[in-house]
Amino acid sequence: MLATSADPGECNSFSAFALCSRTPSQTKREKKIPPPRFLPFFTMVGYGRRRNALSVVYHTEHLQDFADAAFSEEKERKTWFKQARSDLKRGKISSLLEEMKTHQKPARGQRRQILTAQINYLTKGFEKGRLNYDQISGSNLPIGSGAVESLIRQVVNLRLKGNGKFWLPRNAEIILHARCQWVAGNWNNFCENILTALIYPATG
Repeated sequence: MLATSADPGECNSFSAFALCSRTPSQTKREKKIPPPRFLPFFTMVGYGRRRNALSVVYHTEHLQDFADAAFSEEKERKTWFKQARSDLKRGKISSLLEEMKTHQKPARGQRRQILTAQINYLTKGFEKGRLNYDQISGSNLPIGSGAVESLIRQVVNLRLKGNGKFWLPRNAEIILHARCQWVAGNWNNFCENILTALIYPATG
């Protein structure tokens, strides 16, 4: 039986209950189930192709730190930051880094250390392919984390968090997995896989 917060009725469908009630030994005996068919959305966004990029917000924060250390005049600082952020989003990373180095050369002391740290951080990200925001935008994908943070609230927090809810880690993972299948519109295929595993368990 499902052990969740305080209510065994949390598992409100047969398929989810079957998933939740399986023991680890039963899971090991089951045959491997083919992965669910890819949804059209996954194909559209290039599921399976590596997209190793951080939210653009994190990198613009480093540009702001650079601008604060490089320029004493507020107007000059804001103008440079606006242009640098635009270059970052449009993939003009090489020219942006070269320009940053020109501002670094005359700097001394702590100011130079700050400028160097920001240049090194962005250079490392560029070399690892984490600044490809122009390619991501060209695929009509978001370059910020707002959509993901909103999804976490809608899918995870509203279901798992709340007054009087206490979860064992394994049960929380089970409910979260079922919740994601539902939100992704893959529930029917998900249920079919579970029932197939129960009806045709793997033989030892």
